[in-house]
Amino acid sequence: MPELPEVETVRRGIDRVALNRRITRVEVGRERTVRRTSREELIDGLSGARIVATRRHGKYLLCDLDTGYAVMIHLRMSGRVLVVESGTPRPPHTHVVAHLEATTEFAPGELWFVDPRTFGEVVVFDPEHPEVLVPELARLGPDPLAPGFTAGVLVERLRGKRTNLKATLLDQGVVAGIGNIYADEILHRAKLSPHRTAGSLRMATVERLHESIVAVLERAVEAGGSTLTDTQYVDVEGNEGWFQLEHRVYGRAGEECLTCRRARISRTTLAGRTTCYCGVCQR
Repeated sequence: MPELPEVETVRRGIDRVALNRRITRVEVGRERTVRRTSREELIDGLSGARIVATRRHGKYLLCDLDTGYAVMIHLRMSGRVLVVESGTPRPPHTHVVAHLEATTEFAPGELWFVDPRTFGEVVVFDPEHPEVLVPELARLGPDPLAPGFTAGVLVERLRGKRTNLKATLLDQGVVAGIGNIYADEILHRAKLSPHRTAGSLRMATVERLHESIVAVLERAVEAGGSTLTDTQYVDVEGNEGWFQLEHRVYGRAGEECLTCRRARISRTTLAGRTTCYCGVCQR
């Protein structure tokens, strides 16, 4: 599943190539993609509108429209957002197409939502009443790249947690946006075992974890996210990310630890997810 860095990369891409371009026409194929409302409601909600601003909370991409409404896009397991010139051959599983007007900078274009596994979603909603169609937004924890995410905030989010660190980082109600890849990389940088109980950390350790969360996510955004051999993720222009080239532990079970050079990366299952870590570096 694309995580915070991948969604942030997509958000920045939409800002770069689709912002303020009027949507002249909308096509919806697989109705499962618009399952919270309907094909007709998405078409009516997007047709004639412009995306005037983009936001992101965790893995949720939010686009504000000049009509006062907003669009929520969630990539889930295999969703992709692509912006191409009109007439570009469409790949299989292109479920939503928003036709974009030409500008002085861009030829007529199309914004695609492509999703082979069809877990992703696109929905137009009223941002004044998100509880109607996207109630889960209110249950998300703080976004770790937001200015207000401090070590003090993280202390409060971890207080009393009896779950292990890996499970806690994956809990979107604690901190929003971290998935399996970045949880492993964050804990390795912080030199913390994924087995540690989250609520047992001292302040100095939480500060180290906070620094690691921000540093790993910011670096991954700079690298355009991670594109793995078993995922569909690319940015809006079809470019792969390359943070996977910097992974220290994720997907490296059995290989030498690049940090200590004294152990091999261990693999276990925590919170139902494959977890990779160094038993020497991470305590």
